[in-house]
Amino acid sequence: MRHFEMDKLKAQGGSVGQSKYHESAIKQVCGSANFADDNPEPYGCLHAYPVLAPVTSGFIKSIDTSLALAVKGVKRILSAEDVPGKLDIGPVFPGDVLLTSHEIQYHGQPVLVVVADTYEIARRAARLVVIECEQTTPILDIKEAISKEHWVRPPHSLNRGNSEQAINNAAHQLKGEINIGGQEHFYLEGQIALAQPDNDGGIHVQCSTQHPTEVQHLVAKILKKPFSFVNVETRRMGGAFGGKETQGAPWACLAALAVYHLGCAVKMRLARSDDFKLTGKRHPFYNQYHVGFDENGLIKGADITVNGFCGYSPDLSDAIVDRAMFHADNAYYYPAATIKGNRCKVNTVSHTAFRGFGGPQGMIMGELIMDDIAAKLGKDPLEIRKLNLYKKGRDTTPYYQTVEQHILKDMISQLEESGDYWARKEAIKAFNASSPIIKKGLAMTPVKYGISFTVQHLNQAGALVHVYSDGSIHLNHGGTEMGQGLNTKIAQIVAHGFGVDFDAVSISATRTDKVPNTSPTAASSGTDLNGMAALNAVNTIKERLINFITEHFEVNSQSITFKDNLITFSKGEISFSELANLAYMNRISLSSTGYYATPKIHYDRAKGEGRPFFYYAHGVALSEVEVDMLTGENTVTRVDILHDVGSSINPALDIGQIEGAFVQGMGWLTTEDLQWNDKGQLASFGPANYKIPAIGDTPAEFNVNLYNSANPETTVFRSKAVGEPPFMLAFSVWSAIRNAISSVADYKYTAPLDTPATPERVLSAIEQTASWFKEHQHD
Repeated sequence: MRHFEMDKLKAQGGSVGQSKYHESAIKQVCGSANFADDNPEPYGCLHAYPVLAPVTSGFIKSIDTSLALAVKGVKRILSAEDVPGKLDIGPVFPGDVLLTSHEIQYHGQPVLVVVADTYEIARRAARLVVIECEQTTPILDIKEAISKEHWVRPPHSLNRGNSEQAINNAAHQLKGEINIGGQEHFYLEGQIALAQPDNDGGIHVQCSTQHPTEVQHLVAKILKKPFSFVNVETRRMGGAFGGKETQGAPWACLAALAVYHLGCAVKMRLARSDDFKLTGKRHPFYNQYHVGFDENGLIKGADITVNGFCGYSPDLSDAIVDRAMFHADNAYYYPAATIKGNRCKVNTVSHTAFRGFGGPQGMIMGELIMDDIAAKLGKDPLEIRKLNLYKKGRDTTPYYQTVEQHILKDMISQLEESGDYWARKEAIKAFNASSPIIKKGLAMTPVKYGISFTVQHLNQAGALVHVYSDGSIHLNHGGTEMGQGLNTKIAQIVAHGFGVDFDAVSISATRTDKVPNTSPTAASSGTDLNGMAALNAVNTIKERLINFITEHFEVNSQSITFKDNLITFSKGEISFSELANLAYMNRISLSSTGYYATPKIHYDRAKGEGRPFFYYAHGVALSEVEVDMLTGENTVTRVDILHDVGSSINPALDIGQIEGAFVQGMGWLTTEDLQWNDKGQLASFGPANYKIPAIGDTPAEFNVNLYNSANPETTVFRSKAVGEPPFMLAFSVWSAIRNAISSVADYKYTAPLDTPATPERVLSAIEQTASWFKEHQHD
């Protein structure tokens, strides 16, 4: 494909690198964008709703459905016995049960599904089913699960060098621990699926999912049918953030099960409160560290344990805890390291993917350690961070992947200058010295985030491109659009490849009958994978067109260029639309599939070594906060971000993703507090008692800039993933809060601060800091 070398193609100009508006933006603003619940319901469509277990742990003794069946409009109540195929819908490992008929493992676990004429009737009837249970004692505390070695998957560890010896030989040692809260996805569009018989005897499912292929496979498995029996379609989602990677599947499966038995269309939509209760969250973690370091703060050895609060089943917890382990270094080099990961089984809903996929819960350990070392040595945390960065000669991760790009030092230097770090630091110290109630804090934290699915076979994608005889282009690919602008970026790539206007490319819904065997839109790899697959299809069609032009016009192929809707060559030019029609008249195929598989990726789990990531994305954030010493409340007043997206395909979309990810990360670390009561029931199941950041929480001054650095790896137009990495920039807010609190002790002590840093936890840290200072101020 000598004509389509990435750098040369981008240099010719076109759609790539331009700030194009989101392809659905106007429709979404006007309210005309179609989501799953907006699709017209087919004639005779019924509605389904799950019947929920009334206890957290136990066994079903009896079920009485008589009251529910007596409700007018109820058509049928389905149980596990009505599932003709597999009951287990575990995405990787078994353990995720569609409907339970015997053992109950978390409060609200689906037992039955009611099918009725309307949504209201189905939901009301579901509440009338009486389930008697023999209760058992649940495990709800992660430390109890650890002590009992109660795992959903076996522990795993990474080992390089002798960490114990390195720590013991170091001039200084520190130990610490942290409890890290989970996070509700709080997508605007809840879980929903509409299933209906298709004209050929199969089942067509329209649902809100990041993984149409997995939904297709699981529906087929529960119905004991071949995959081709099921077609799954997703046009767009109203947000997902990982919550619809695996956990959109149960509701599609239950709707399809009802179609199988009743022969008509069935819709299932969860009420928001039940969506909270029945879907997994970001995994809470309980982590510990033991490090050794020299008098300058340079780490010599690290021993870190990450414990994931997984819920009752494996779901994706194996890979999520793996990624927490892979990222427990964040941007810092540990010469000798032992990193252990436990996957703890507890009696709650099974936790699942969430933006960052375990990475944030691991990376916070690097930032915790840097802050603690700085306090121990009386140094500025930024100096400790810079000292421990990966660099040439200190570039091997605990899993033996070499970090080949070292740009964080330059990024930090740029932000130090543009954010006026050192002058503001001194001004804040002066302010705090004269302000007994409001204390300010400042922190700069880096991000190094690995890009790729850590499960190797998922790093592949397909696409389908048609050029019609009038020059218009149709694009379909295996990725899903959840608001992040994936369709827009891939349309830009296709338009750029053909040298035509962005508006010439139309995009249709993701469908398993158009592009099969797709991977989930996750791991920040949507554009990397699907963009390359689409470009592969474009290049195949272009190769045919170039060969046709060469023969038809008798010109040298080297003289042919595609740009500005024109194809120019040594003897003249022709418009793209004219060329499409001419090629059609001469029987040249104008359609092609495309395919891409990420190279270089491998990981030997038995050895705990390999290259699980194709490349790393980087970022740096500088945050300033104000903390009220009387109430524990905090306000983020200014944020400066410099983020590495490689050679940006769409700068406006990338900046939007960075802003959104940062605010979402800020919410996870400060306000979003998941709470289960002592019976195992989720107590925070709605916006009244679960607080996501609002527009008023957005920093008053919010400066976001892109770092100009093309990806050294051959990605699509040398771009880098942007979905997940900016989420972790919010660590700067958490560190800045700790910095403000430490001013109470003249910056000589930094109290532990679990996340989210709610006012209650901040007050506790303030009291602990003040107590420490009172005890040690004369030392």
